[in-house]
Amino acid sequence: MPDFSAPDSAWIQAALAQARLAQPISAPNPPVGCVIVRDGRLIGQGHTQQAGGPHAEVMAMRDVQARGESLRGATAYVTLEPCSHHGRTPPCADALIREGIARVVVALRDPNPLVAGQGVARLRAAGVVVDEISPNHPDALEAREIKIGFLSRMVRQRPWVRLKVAASLDGRTALDNGVSQWITSPAAREDGQHWRARASAVLTGIGTVLDDNPRLDVRAFETPRQPLRVVLDSRWRMPTDAAMLGTPGGVLVVGLPPTDDAGKSRQSALRDAGAELLESPSGPASGPAHAMGAGAGAAGLAAPMPTQVDLVWLLPELARRGVNELHVEAGARLNGHLIAQGLADEILVYLAPKLLGPGRALAALPPLVGLDGCWQGEIRDLSLVGPDVRMIVRPSGRECF
Repeated sequence: MPDFSAPDSAWIQAALAQARLAQPISAPNPPVGCVIVRDGRLIGQGHTQQAGGPHAEVMAMRDVQARGESLRGATAYVTLEPCSHHGRTPPCADALIREGIARVVVALRDPNPLVAGQGVARLRAAGVVVDEISPNHPDALEAREIKIGFLSRMVRQRPWVRLKVAASLDGRTALDNGVSQWITSPAAREDGQHWRARASAVLTGIGTVLDDNPRLDVRAFETPRQPLRVVLDSRWRMPTDAAMLGTPGGVLVVGLPPTDDAGKSRQSALRDAGAELLESPSGPASGPAHAMGAGAGAAGLAAPMPTQVDLVWLLPELARRGVNELHVEAGARLNGHLIAQGLADEILVYLAPKLLGPGRALAALPPLVGLDGCWQGEIRDLSLVGPDVRMIVRPSGRECF
């Protein structure tokens, strides 16, 4: 791999900034950014649009043309390998070749089997100089983080699962009586909306729907795409007048096959109210229990309830529907099951400088007999959001792809 100069890294950083602009809109496509440079001068930039729209390279080339510049002989910095296949749009590699781009700097190879090195190979075969950043370079690692959901779906065939929790310093997400509005500040709540906006889907449980009647949409700012709302509802108890059924964006209710006419009737009513339904096998029937974390033994686990939706089955099913990032806003029981089964890839925690005393925990985990069986995490990001602390915590050893 070549050594990259400071200017190269600066242009890749500019492309990464473009990629972040695509995060709320590009799914199921990856959020990609591209900048085009000639003689050390920016002449065009762009990012991936909504699915079916232009990719980052095409947007950047259009920007060059709109500025009255020439593409021939220029260098393109791209945060993901240009595509080489016909999907909703033509191959970006062909467009770069056709317009006479002389050099392409790629931050990350595309693991999509339809690309997987073919874009780079096509460019080189046409005489374009292609420089790929070393996988361990900080710019490459940052590119992975921006695309972490897409990479998870391509490599693991399941979404990247993020649990979002707002809690007090003593780890309470609500009072004993269920009151939780508001533990964290307006700034933290708005920040949480940005994480919700970049997700392909928001997951919650029927308990949260019955207790709080949330909308789980993005409403703090304008967004062209609302995430799919996914509700785990084993017995199809979701009210047909639930708030999320009356807001833009799809709602997928996941439950067990009904065993009586009443359950079938509730299913029919939910369909009439606009929900899509998905029947799941029961949890224990289709997957072994997973340890809570590195070093946790089977004794530290609570077995899944026999009447719950099979979470191990559900995640690949959501991936098949194009879900890259799954943002979980749920209660302690669902959070606990995701953690205990090893399915939570990271926890996004907002901690308010408050002490609430007795109340509801952020995750319902079983009692341990020793500290060596605990879930162990690593803090990947720590920052202040208004008066609150925001932490991103991942299970020890859990890396992006």
